[in-house]
Amino acid sequence: MNHSAALQLAFGALSPRRIDTLAARHGSIERVVAAVIGNKTDIPSVARDAIAVPAETRESELDVLGISFITANERGFPSGLTKVEGGPRWLFMNGRLREGPSIGIVGSRSCSAYGLELAEAYGFAAARLGWNVVSGLARGIDAAAHRGVIHVGPPDVDQGRCIAVLGCGIDVIYPKENRSLFRKVIDVGGAIVTEFPPGTRPDAWRFPTRNRIIAGLSDVVLVVEASSRGGALITARIALDYGVPVYAVPGDVDRRTSAGTNALIRDGAFPVFGPDDLSMVLELLSPIVEHRVAGGHVVNI
Repeated sequence: MNHSAALQLAFGALSPRRIDTLAARHGSIERVVAAVIGNKTDIPSVARDAIAVPAETRESELDVLGISFITANERGFPSGLTKVEGGPRWLFMNGRLREGPSIGIVGSRSCSAYGLELAEAYGFAAARLGWNVVSGLARGIDAAAHRGVIHVGPPDVDQGRCIAVLGCGIDVIYPKENRSLFRKVIDVGGAIVTEFPPGTRPDAWRFPTRNRIIAGLSDVVLVVEASSRGGALITARIALDYGVPVYAVPGDVDRRTSAGTNALIRDGAFPVFGPDDLSMVLELLSPIVEHRVAGGHVVNI
């Protein structure tokens, strides 16, 4: 994949499905860009104008923002994302992706105080053991898991880091109350990543596509609290499709935000009963995730 053409196309902020359709029709990313500039596609004019901007101009804009751009065929791209069907073709990144095992910790935005406390404790426990914590930096469970990593303290070589995956542009802080958390993720040696260009709004359709990146970056996924519908369950389903083991925290049977996790356990997800239990699980899994697992998922980032 040509880096410059990919960068131009990425700034169109098109859906992955639309990009796949265009690539299949025209044969390559380079030909897609040429077709867009030649007005031979049916994409919106605002996307067409964005894609027509030269790659050199885009590189300069990213340099000013301190953001890097990497394609799936370039060195340093997360290997786990290259081995899953429908993975992203590129990533915008602020910070550094630390190598090592990673756990996705996800859950409801509208969670209980109990869920927030547990998510933070799980993030803390995982980072102490050297596991990166992957989540979506959304309000609720996601933010709590990242805070747990940050509370471990100044990072050392063995400590896990935050990997925050956004459903918007990397310079768009959503929700606004997480502004300080955005900065802290980078300050403690973590990374913020997205496949969408700077300035992209957090439209609802972008979050399910974001969830496949969370699943692809994770060697294990833990759902802390989730209702019977929502992004956390989408992430869990995608993780299972990728061959990634899914764990869930059981909750009260009459609590709405436990309906999803209880259903996952009923359907075969492994239950986790607290931070000490999670620590035991991760210690057992650590030797395993250093190698390829069934289904072709590469677990080392």
